Amino acid sequence: MTAEELRLKQSRERVAHWKRWGPYLSERAWGTVREDYSPYGNAWEYLPHDHARSRAYRWNEDGIAGICDRHQKICFALALWNERDPILKERIFGLTGSEGNHGEDVKEYYFYLDSTPPHSYMKYLYKYPHAAYPYAELVDRNRQRGKDEPEFELLDTGIFDEDRYFDVVVEYAKSTPDDILVRITVSNRGPEAARIRLLPTIWFRNCWSWDGNSAKPRLKQVLPEAGHGVIHLSEPQCGERWLYLQHGPEILFTENETNAKRLFGIENSSRYVKDGINDFVVHRDRSAVNPENAGTKAAGHYQLEVGAGQTISIKLRLTDRAFSGKTDPFDADFDQIFLWREQEADEFYEQVIPDDLLGRPVPSRDEFVRWATLRGVTARGALTDKAVAEMWRLQQGVAGIRPHADALVA
Repeated sequence: MTAEELRLKQSRERVAHWKRWGPYLSERAWGTVREDYSPYGNAWEYLPHDHARSRAYRWNEDGIAGICDRHQKICFALALWNERDPILKERIFGLTGSEGNHGEDVKEYYFYLDSTPPHSYMKYLYKYPHAAYPYAELVDRNRQRGKDEPEFELLDTGIFDEDRYFDVVVEYAKSTPDDILVRITVSNRGPEAARIRLLPTIWFRNCWSWDGNSAKPRLKQVLPEAGHGVIHLSEPQCGERWLYLQHGPEILFTENETNAKRLFGIENSSRYVKDGINDFVVHRDRSAVNPENAGTKAAGHYQLEVGAGQTISIKLRLTDRAFSGKTDPFDADFDQIFLWREQEADEFYEQVIPDDLLGRPVPSRDEFVRWATLRGVTARGALTDKAVAEMWRLQQGVAGIRPHADALVA
């Protein structure tokens, strides 16, 4: 029995809750029927992308490379800013049904590279351009096209020309069911140095504003441990947790409350609101975040300059374990746990994936996963061969991933 099979057995028997945390956070909660309170069921227009950063959701949350507990009380995801975009990149962007010439359609490039069934190891890749993200161009150009014309894609804008983009890889490894190690790796694929802000974000889904009876959870900054930043979480159902942030970055706090003043022109019920961190970082509005370092939404603020071809990594740890004294949450065991979880994932998939599939050999788990992923995309007819080749060229830039291109296209 492999280590992953043992975790699955423990999960089934409720001996250890390995599935308590997982990639259950939606990529997009805006424009969905779950959050639609419009009189005519027009979800796309009721809560558009432009409202998402300012409006507290009720039923689900969203984010990039995110995880949450199974009840989605506590959420964690990565926000990014290239110092050119008009807003933080906090969630996936796409066209609504009325904007796309073929209906709703995501306009981002991201890849789920790996995950085990109990989510003991997960790996995600996001392609983030150096230049300002072309939100308006994507909407305008697709609106101009008819249903018999191809879609205008992000690649068509030229924003990835000369490899001027970042590969942002987010990995998770569980030491125990409630001790989650996070590694964020940023690689500059472009010919020149470029700046990027990383904002690993922790927040609570707003369950307290709707009936007035639910206890409000709390985040607060506590004294640093071993030179690292620490956020203490207190949630009535999930109990206490701590988020450790390597190198002690500036930590920004706000509330996961709707910015009614921005959206509807009425006074806010809370001094600090959901888009406070966005306004602090993008607009340099220091009054948008809580100086008392407490709230229901918080983010570490890493400001990086990444040289051409350079890779930088940061580490975080979301855990039920309170480190104290000289104990370092990012000691040598941190990297060793990642190594073990990757090896255990390999062992698991080597056992469950057949030696051949549809009459062709499968040399390794990585090559199979990459082949299956892109083969599935082309089978839907969603991308042309040229676009798939270009996506594959982009994905090849990820350090450590070198699958054979001939395994991807029939």
